[in-house]
Amino acid sequence: MHLAVIEPGTYLDFGDPVPFRDAGVVIEQGLLNDQGEISGRAQAAVRPLSPADFARIVERGLGRDEDVLPRMDSARTAEGFEEEQRPFQHISARERVRQLTNRAVRDRNFRKNVLRAYGERCAITGLRLINGGGRAEVEAAHIRPVEHDGPNIVSNGIALSGTAHWMFDRGLVGIADDLAILVSRQTNDPDAVKSMINVSGKLLAPERLVDRPRAEFLTWHRENSFKL
Repeated sequence: MHLAVIEPGTYLDFGDPVPFRDAGVVIEQGLLNDQGEISGRAQAAVRPLSPADFARIVERGLGRDEDVLPRMDSARTAEGFEEEQRPFQHISARERVRQLTNRAVRDRNFRKNVLRAYGERCAITGLRLINGGGRAEVEAAHIRPVEHDGPNIVSNGIALSGTAHWMFDRGLVGIADDLAILVSRQTNDPDAVKSMINVSGKLLAPERLVDRPRAEFLTWHRENSFKL
């Protein structure tokens, strides 16, 4: 029997799922025998992982180009949206461990996972706007912010357009436990805000139940951010 204890707030989802094989090559090389075939070790639920295998797995989980994210830098050209794809960086297992604790890396993977879970669509407005480079102009909002002990997990995130994100962070909109979208009475133009909400009046949540906002995070936002 083995038990893994994860310190609260340290769990990290990979922004890119890591397959067993990539281009025909087994990622976890430690599973191969001397003949290059899959050994019986692959059947073990818990098995040792070499530093090289660890670095290779993390590299593929964290190191890919941000293909689903809108650019946050000045890489755009005069034509608008072209950019070069960055290659994999083959670095040591020690450096990969450092990256796992890096705030920028954790935020990037949080954004990737949230955008994928919501189909790159704003969960409040229902809009899925794609820029000239084929990327969604939508952001990943934390329900309970990291600075207030909110974890970087999909169930603590919502995909929102820039304006919806701004309103959510400032408490002008909130979300009930049944995912109904709430509009603050303190907003200066409630009719305009209500006109932005999708016709269902509810958050357009992911299909997978595990990805949907957890009640504890929604409650925190209503009690600490939402303006009644």
